[in-house]
Amino acid sequence: MKKSEFYYDLPEELIAQTPIEPRDSSRLMFLNRASGEVEHLVFSQLGKFLKRGDCLVLNDTRVLPARIFGKRKDTGSIVEFVLLKQRSATEWEAIAGPGKKAKVGCDFYFNNELSATVTSVLDDGNRVLSFQFDGNFFEVLNRIGEMPLPHYITQELKDKERYQTVYSNEPGSAAAPTAGLHFTTEMLDCLSKNGIDIAYVTLHVGLGTFRPVKSDEIENHHMHSEWYHISKESADKINSAKRNGNRVICVGTTSCRTIESAAQSGQLCECSDSTDIFIYPGYKFKYVDGLITNFHLPESTLIMLVSAFAGHENTMAAYKTAVENKYRFFSFGDAMLIL
Repeated sequence: MKKSEFYYDLPEELIAQTPIEPRDSSRLMFLNRASGEVEHLVFSQLGKFLKRGDCLVLNDTRVLPARIFGKRKDTGSIVEFVLLKQRSATEWEAIAGPGKKAKVGCDFYFNNELSATVTSVLDDGNRVLSFQFDGNFFEVLNRIGEMPLPHYITQELKDKERYQTVYSNEPGSAAAPTAGLHFTTEMLDCLSKNGIDIAYVTLHVGLGTFRPVKSDEIENHHMHSEWYHISKESADKINSAKRNGNRVICVGTTSCRTIESAAQSGQLCECSDSTDIFIYPGYKFKYVDGLITNFHLPESTLIMLVSAFAGHENTMAAYKTAVENKYRFFSFGDAMLIL
């Protein structure tokens, strides 16, 4: 398929710049993937579509305040780093900008608790930093770091926790699993009391999720790799739902990619691995029966995954309807439920 088949016109004013309050007051479009029909609701009404025995799969990754600014020891130049991946207790892979000021051997100071040395430059231009710090690295990072918000969000985020899901638990992401931002603790409790099973998986979202598809033929695109984990408890819940004829509904493309990656070998089991699975139209889903997702960028791998699940024609028609009805788009935007 051509990348251009996933393009749509989006007025800039529909790109959500701030999170809505309360979380579950965002709009919800229901898309029937069999008929293509849509219904317009509020996210707090999600429960009307769920049945006792359904299993909601949520990604409990927690976004690191991974945007930090270091002063180069010899020149005093300020360089911005975005931490991407932890390689050891003291080493991280990071994006540096401008990279020419972050050469191998350069030392940087972030505050009196944290400093780092660039130890190598990778083939893709990313840097490997070796950190020196006092105490707990993540506590230091929480004090000095900023959220690595997507490039299309230009307004300052006043509360870091609004770029976290209420159930975030496992630090490691460079971006939020944004479909989960609509849930409140009270809403999850209510769903559980109504017989909806909730299973948590972890996939640490990389900034590669925002990288554009450059190949005209989407089949030639190579996905970035991301680490995931599924516990025995969650695998058992998901397997039980399938075994009993109930639905597995993934909250977000990251949960979907996690489940479908782990399902390649058959029944789900406890596992930790990395995945570069690329889901686009023609893919045969093995476990996922429903999907809750935000509205994604034109020509992105995310809209391609949604098209694989809902059908290309249904998806593009639903996006056209969302634009006409002035839904809010992208990370802080509204949601879509596809069943």
